[in-house]
Amino acid sequence: MSKEEIEFIGKQVKDMYGTFIGKVVGTITDIDGSVQTVGVDCGSEGLRQIPFEQLVVQGAFVIFIPRWRLEAQRLLREKGLTLRRIRALIDIVSDNDDMKEDAELIHEKYKMKLLTLEESEKQIKEKLEHRLAELDSQLKSIRMLVFDAKLQYKSNEISDAKYESVKTQTVEIVEHIEHEKAEIVNIQHRISDLSVENVERTENPKEQLHSAAVSYLGKVESNPITEPTKTLAPIMPSPAITNITPPTPSQKPVAIGADGAEDSQDSDWLSRMSSQ
Repeated sequence: MSKEEIEFIGKQVKDMYGTFIGKVVGTITDIDGSVQTVGVDCGSEGLRQIPFEQLVVQGAFVIFIPRWRLEAQRLLREKGLTLRRIRALIDIVSDNDDMKEDAELIHEKYKMKLLTLEESEKQIKEKLEHRLAELDSQLKSIRMLVFDAKLQYKSNEISDAKYESVKTQTVEIVEHIEHEKAEIVNIQHRISDLSVENVERTENPKEQLHSAAVSYLGKVESNPITEPTKTLAPIMPSPAITNITPPTPSQKPVAIGADGAEDSQDSDWLSRMSSQ
């Protein structure tokens, strides 16, 4: 194991939003010495084996990255790259009509890639919706807890200090939940933006290379173009697409670009970890 991998042992584990998860007890390694999973003591939940790729050392803590985030990042990165390469193929054929046959050689490759990504996208969307439902359920439970604490306080069953303690701790939990919800919603919109872009490029009748569903490179002979420069101009994002993401001024969710690359806001959760 590397020095970084050894540093995991004995450190406390938090998620990206500041919630304490447990403490690293040890690791399970492969025959070549690489770490496969990290054993985390989660108290009453017992020892939990977490994949090594979902953990990163940040100062005195080990940060747990949820699986849905890793999968969403991978989808955005791969789909963004695939769409860029498709646009590049269209530009190549536009500039040199003699290269149509060469472009068609890799046409099926990108067609199958998009089909695979669409299936992955469907699964990730379901996971995101499921996680949002879980977070909403947690918020409902917290509201019930705070209301009952207020009831106990008003009936003189608990002191003012105890009631204030309940409110302070629950506010912190709510903040963690809201941060995670904001990031999930942001990722949902980024995925939706890529999907809308996908549909526009396949269904726009002015495209030089028309095709069915996800087939972006078709026979141009069936649709001669007299002004290729105009018809193949890059499609600018429509207002409907740019207005999809609602503003979230109270939070700083991690932004992921259409090409899958993270913006500078990604350090926000790291700064939150360092301050706790």
